[in-house]
Amino acid sequence: MAKKEFSYRGYSMAELEKMPLDKFITLLPSRKRRSLKRGFPERQKKFMAKIKEAKKALKEGKEIIVKTHSRDMIILPEMVGLKIGVHQGNGFKTVTIQPEMIGHYLGEFALTRKQVKHSAPGVGATKSSLYVPLR
Repeated sequence: MAKKEFSYRGYSMAELEKMPLDKFITLLPSRKRRSLKRGFPERQKKFMAKIKEAKKALKEGKEIIVKTHSRDMIILPEMVGLKIGVHQGNGFKTVTIQPEMIGHYLGEFALTRKQVKHSAPGVGATKSSLYVPLR
């Protein structure tokens, strides 16, 4: 069975990459559309400049990981195929951008909370453990 070709709101990946940002914005949900219509803040402009440099390096055969603290950046079609280091509080998590991630925030792919793993109950957790002497 053949793999289904990716499309976002009826547009193929090649069409999305050629599409100007103004037209792409109209395809996004309202919250993301509104934030992109206001323009990029300075930190996101710097990030987009690094993305363009990384795209050129990728064509030359070099793979660059672009690190960013900008977790609220919306994934755009020109980011597809790049590796981005998204800050998650204590370090950077490397995320390879795939076509299915278009329209999501970078922060959605670098979780900041650890999974809770419970073990044995601690001292004072039950009535009987209150009277257990600590060595």
